[in-house]
Amino acid sequence: MEQTVLRDRYGRVVTYLRVSITDRCNLRCFYCLPRDCGLSRSAEQLDFDELTAVVKAGVALGISKIRITGGEPLVRPGVIEFVRTLRSLQGITDLALSTNGTLLGDHAAALKDAGLMRINVSLDSLRPTVFRAISGRNELDRVCAGISAARAAGLHPIKLNVVVMRGVNDDELPAILDFAAQQGAQARFIEYMPLGVGQRWEASYVSRAEILTRIRARLHGEPPRRQPGDTATYYALRNGGEVGVISPVSCRFCDLCNRLRLTADGKLRPCLTSEGEVDLRAAIRPRVSSAALCACFHAALAGRPQTGRYDTTPDRILAGPRPMAAIGG
Repeated sequence: MEQTVLRDRYGRVVTYLRVSITDRCNLRCFYCLPRDCGLSRSAEQLDFDELTAVVKAGVALGISKIRITGGEPLVRPGVIEFVRTLRSLQGITDLALSTNGTLLGDHAAALKDAGLMRINVSLDSLRPTVFRAISGRNELDRVCAGISAARAAGLHPIKLNVVVMRGVNDDELPAILDFAAQQGAQARFIEYMPLGVGQRWEASYVSRAEILTRIRARLHGEPPRRQPGDTATYYALRNGGEVGVISPVSCRFCDLCNRLRLTADGKLRPCLTSEGEVDLRAAIRPRVSSAALCACFHAALAGRPQTGRYDTTPDRILAGPRPMAAIGG
């Protein structure tokens, strides 16, 4: 029997679903969840059975990689059992989770035991004052403890995601590389995307070329490499290992995109920068319809643009009223 393949009109095969289980977070990073942002009502949020039904439908269509996101996924009770449920589904070959790390110390071992394979931790600064300025909270020590707990639990690889911002943390890149090496983790430096106020983005943006200049002394000099479907370009480091650089603004990778996004309130997004969401709640409420869910996936597939667009107009928010936390990253 021929394997089902989700292929869009530009020939890109979709094998990756990012599943947001909440738009809530215990931090308030200004580029992700602005302080004045509204959140969805609990009745709008899909429950874990509904989320599992959507994932099953995706897997039946060829989805093999799942990443659990938020908001902060670890603030939602039941996430460990959700991981265990997904890990039991035949067809999922890669199960990962993205977190801010503040609750990871309490959950790392249980996540590993439930079957989680990989983890990404946001870490935008190693300086407590800068961390607080970005996130609104004094939680740096807990994040670092969470990273250590993830390593002790055997979660691998651990990737540290760093949004690079001029005048905020762009002078910390070598120090973060050192910290990642000490933790057996991989740093990934991410260009600041225009996801919030346009004027703030324009003043804070640091391109991939400048990121590489700032860490040039640490690079081995070998040709960079890309993995199929990965948003990062990887550069070998002199002391071993690699650093990833994700450059959605200066070096688009839309031609390699293999993902759809499921929001916590039941929307399938064909593109991070697109408002063309497909509402699939009618396909699961009051009862799950596999045929209707399949149709939703194909509708989202049809809505994928050839190239995503960023709106850098001052005071405009990308993708309408939704902040990054509500999209799911």
